[in-house]
Amino acid sequence: MGFFIYKGLNGRNFIRAILEAAVTTGVIMVMLYTVMILSRLYIMEDLPGTIMEFLTSITDNPILILLMINLFMIIIGMLMDDASAVLLATPILLPLAIKLGVSPIQFAAIVGVNLGMANITPPTAPLLYLGGQLGGARINQMMKPTLFMIAFAWLPTLLAVTYIPELSLWLPNLILGVE
Repeated sequence: MGFFIYKGLNGRNFIRAILEAAVTTGVIMVMLYTVMILSRLYIMEDLPGTIMEFLTSITDNPILILLMINLFMIIIGMLMDDASAVLLATPILLPLAIKLGVSPIQFAAIVGVNLGMANITPPTAPLLYLGGQLGGARINQMMKPTLFMIAFAWLPTLLAVTYIPELSLWLPNLILGVE
């Protein structure tokens, strides 16, 4: 692709591109490996049980517990990339969600919406910065439309996916016949 279609690669910069790709891949692999080890340690130490005890000591209301789980995932997504956040949060929070009666498929939708929104939410907003860099826009130009989109698109979608299970389960039910 780089040689024939985009014509950006040639014999001189090909080796440098391969080395940069290898370094980037190595960094990502080490990061994911570390997150997976940390996630495994959390499970071995029964962190999901401890979190559930803590949350139920605050309230027994499943609606409020789901709200707290959403806030936790938004904060994680604001601070981490989405792959690391999924690998870290899912093993910890999935047992909690199942105890609350949330389907694993619905929980996957909740995680996806949470992390998607968190990745465009300041202060870190990695996807917002990437989009600005690719589109040639400054962050201050993108902030108002982004906050508008978060308030009127992402948050209502998150609330709907979290509290209306049929919304996130209708397509899997239709295609797979899963209940």
